This record gives sequence, C-alpha cells and structure tokens, in this order.
Amino acid sequence: MGIWKLRLSMIGTLAIIFGLSTLVFTIILTLFGSSLGIIPIGIFVVIFYFAQWLFSPHLVGIIYKVKEMGPNDHPEIHQMVEELSRKSKISPPKLMLAQIPLPNAFAYGSPLTGNRVAVTQGLLSSLDKGEVEAVIGHELGHLKHRDVQVMMTVSFLPTLCFYIGYSLMLSGMFGGRDRNSGGNNALIGIVFVAFSWILNLFTLYLSRLREYYADRHSVSIVENGAEKLSTGLVTIVNESKNQNRYRRNSQNREQKNNLSFKNLFISDPDRAETDAEKLHTTTTDNKKQLLNDVLSQKITGAEKFAELFSTHPNIIKRLQALQSQNIASYA
Repeated sequence: MGIWKLRLSMIGTLAIIFGLSTLVFTIILTLFGSSLGIIPIGIFVVIFYFAQWLFSPHLVGIIYKVKEMGPNDHPEIHQMVEELSRKSKISPPKLMLAQIPLPNAFAYGSPLTGNRVAVTQGLLSSLDKGEVEAVIGHELGHLKHRDVQVMMTVSFLPTLCFYIGYSLMLSGMFGGRDRNSGGNNALIGIVFVAFSWILNLFTLYLSRLREYYADRHSVSIVENGAEKLSTGLVTIVNESKNQNRYRRNSQNREQKNNLSFKNLFISDPDRAETDAEKLHTTTTDNKKQLLNDVLSQKITGAEKFAELFSTHPNIIKRLQALQSQNIASYA
C-alpha cells in the first residue's frame, strides 16, 4: 500500500467513524430527546475513559514490571533511541525495560508521564542489534504519529455506544412500569450495542493501518530497515509461540495476564502460533530465506475474515508490504 493511499485510508476511516457516530447520536437525540438519560451515562464514560488514559502508564508498569533504563543500562539502546528520535524529529521518549520473557515492544504514555518506549527482556535476548533498532523505529513512529492519543480517542466511541446500549437494555427490561417506554429503551439499547460492534470493526481497521504506517516510519529512518524489521517480526512470532505454550502450561496467573495490553505491542502474541504455522511452510531455519519463501504466499478467505477482528495486520501481508518498501528503496 503506497504512502498516500495509506494516509487517505486512515483519513477516510476516521471520517467514517466520527461521521457515523455523529449521525447516530443526532438521530437518537432528535427523536427521543433527553428522555433516555444517555447524557449522564456519556459524561460518566468520558470521565472514566479520560482517567484511564491518564493513569494507564502506571497500570502498564505494574503488569509488565516496567522500570526506566538508566544511562548505564544498555547504552547502545539509549544511543539508538537518541539517534532515531533525531531522525524522527521528536523529543526522545523515556526508555523503559519490561521485565517479561515475551519478546515485544510498545509505545505508551500520557500527559502525567510523558512519552515512553518499552522493550522487553525477551526482545533484547531474542533479536540482534539491527532488528532491535528497527523495532524501536516502529515504536517511535507511533509516537510521531500520535497513535496513542488517536487510538484512545477513536476507541472511546464504540465503548461509549456499548455502555449506553447496555444501560438502556437493562433499564428497558427492569427499570420501569411503562411497558412501551421500557420496550423502546431496550430496542434502542440493542441498536447502540450493535452499532458499537460496527464501530469497533472500523477501529480495528484503523489500528492495522497505523501499524503499517509505523512500519513505514521505521523503514524511513533505519538503514535497511525493511529487512531488519521483517526478520525481527519473524523472530518475535516464533519466540512468542514458545511463550504461549509456556503460559498455557503455567499455573502462574502473572504469566497468563501478560497480554492485558496486547494492543500496544508491535506484534499480537495471541496470533503467534497461527502466524508461525503460516511462516513455516518450508523447513528452512534461515530467516532471510524464509522471508523469500513466504512472499509468494496468498492470503486465504478465512485469513482475511480473521484479520477483520485483529488489531494487527496479517503477518504475511505485513511482510509483503515491508518487502515492497525494500524493493522501492533500491529502485
């Protein structure tokens, strides 16, 4: 997907999400006014969501045992962040270390904490220096494009619709003596819940587009970034598959809760086993040869359908997109 097509797709998706939301709320409020009592519900959800955004970095820190890397901790990683931030034309974020074995990385933050980029112990032990650099470039892309704020705002809308719908359904079933009024509330509640699912599909699509956009940013600031990020993603998928098996067999609740904020990750650990099976259609252990082997693969209808419900792009499509950027850089 070309850069301008990608940008237009993101703008178009945002327009659909906000346009549909405005239309539905306008119709409902025009027809039923304030009798539904949705305004207090909306205010409560807004306050709750905003507070969650402000304090979520602290929750992320607890779940993933995140600590700030001192200047003497992994100095080469600090140098990468400084140099790539300069190329990205953004202020360097705080560099954090998540003390979990799952190989991954994520960008996060809020006005209370500032921007942060975290890498996991599993990532540093699994990827080589060039691959780590490309992964950090991807995360800096999220910060440059303000993806944390954009996705927080967009994700709020389906959440708001769901809670309004759920409240109206409950009030319609249990809250009043007037059967007609109760039936109307329940029906409108069902409409809101169904609409929240539709909005969520658009939100997931936007999330996948922004992953592609962050990939492009990494390629633009990291030398040979397309190949480094591609082999890094292959390694993350394979190592995450092994970690998934460990979590299933583990009685440690902490290990099983490590995916609470998986939407932040550069790769979805829940899809690791499926992605790994798709990658390993050959017997080669060479990551570069494996990349060449998977580029000719076609995405099945079932895989396209499954991608609709994912925060991250299909791994084959993602690697093929990176390869097309690699070819373009040498053209």
